[in-house]
Amino acid sequence: MKNYRAELTGVFGDPVDDNPTGVVEEAAFAAKNLNYRYLTIKVLPEDLGKAMDSVKIFDMKGINLTMPHKIKVLPYLDELSPAAEIIGAVNTVIQKEGKLFGENTDGKGFVTALKNSGETLDKKNVTILGAGGAARAIAVECALNGAAYINIINRSIEKGEELASLIQMKTDSSAKYLNWKNNMAIPSDTDILINATSIGFSPNVTDKPDIDYTSITPEMCVCDVIFNPAETIFLKTAAENGAKTITGLGMLVQQAALNFTLWTGVEAPVDVMEDALKKEFE
Repeated sequence: MKNYRAELTGVFGDPVDDNPTGVVEEAAFAAKNLNYRYLTIKVLPEDLGKAMDSVKIFDMKGINLTMPHKIKVLPYLDELSPAAEIIGAVNTVIQKEGKLFGENTDGKGFVTALKNSGETLDKKNVTILGAGGAARAIAVECALNGAAYINIINRSIEKGEELASLIQMKTDSSAKYLNWKNNMAIPSDTDILINATSIGFSPNVTDKPDIDYTSITPEMCVCDVIFNPAETIFLKTAAENGAKTITGLGMLVQQAALNFTLWTGVEAPVDVMEDALKKEFE
């Protein structure tokens, strides 16, 4: 008998109109010949509870959460992954038999992209610019994957100290907060430097983090979470100093691939997803 009902996934956010995840996931569903759909849905903050109920009512396979719902969704979930519990934020929900399971694939996507480039986090010193949602997820996953030391550079003292303290208390890594001053020098023992802020994101493509770029050395691996444009001025300047660079495209694709597998149980066609994303930003 022909089945006309597609399995549903999607994203809840506000704003959400410019979120490209649907293009990537739909390309993957088509490549694997799966009758799945990815819906991009505007959900106002005051309607989040009803929206999460709808995930169960519509028997959706799951949903992504983007701003401003990643933390506010926690009370509506039945269970959290160990990483999501430490991070205190969720970007992916899996629904099974009326139960909602929360995961955070942002940091996992970053770590996978980093390892695919030939890097390892084991016993490495990591410096992260920012202390927001992306920074939290990346910092926790770096710690859980063996980083020895994590520097958190942030302008808000409260948020920076809170994240460094979280790493110290909940993982085996050491962490320290550094107040972000003008023309900030990157600690010289840094192995991996990560821009986890939104500085340089389209349309503000000429912006770059206010750091001392002469403190970036060829021994460092420099990463950006920004995927549009992929080659940010931050990365271009780091490359001019001889550093290895990794764009934000890998992180975005790898976290989308993790979402795909969590929802479908099928191995993600990563190459297809990467091509779909690149075409979207050409």
